[in-house]
Amino acid sequence: MKHKLFREQQLNCDIETAWKFFSSANNLSEITPKDMGFTVLTEMEDDEIYEGMLIDYYVSPLFGVKMKWQTEITYVDFQKSFIDFQRKGPYKLWNHHHEFIPNDEGVLMRDTIDYELPIGFLGEIAHSLFVKKKLDSIFDYRFRVLSRLF
Repeated sequence: MKHKLFREQQLNCDIETAWKFFSSANNLSEITPKDMGFTVLTEMEDDEIYEGMLIDYYVSPLFGVKMKWQTEITYVDFQKSFIDFQRKGPYKLWNHHHEFIPNDEGVLMRDTIDYELPIGFLGEIAHSLFVKKKLDSIFDYRFRVLSRLF
């Protein structure tokens, strides 16, 4: 079963600052809870994202089990939006659309994630018991960190 996670947050900065921060995979560990063990493995000379870019990570989403995660940047609209799509990792589907909308107060950031767990009905039970809560806590953490940063 496909699920959707939607979040938005007002950032007190200009579009250039928001884009530079969020389009850099190197900043992901700063906005991810420490207990996730999130580590970017791909070395990037510069932080310019582009369609087709592959980024490898280690992440420990549950019970401290370390997993490899690979995402591909499948879409970039400079300073407006980009999509990262899981190529390898813990989900059957993970498609994360990032949007940045300038306004009078700075930039409205929107995250829309379509995701699906593997292993059929067992994945749905896991979703109900702990995966949904874990995703909510990760994005709540991001909200708090970003409120301090921006």
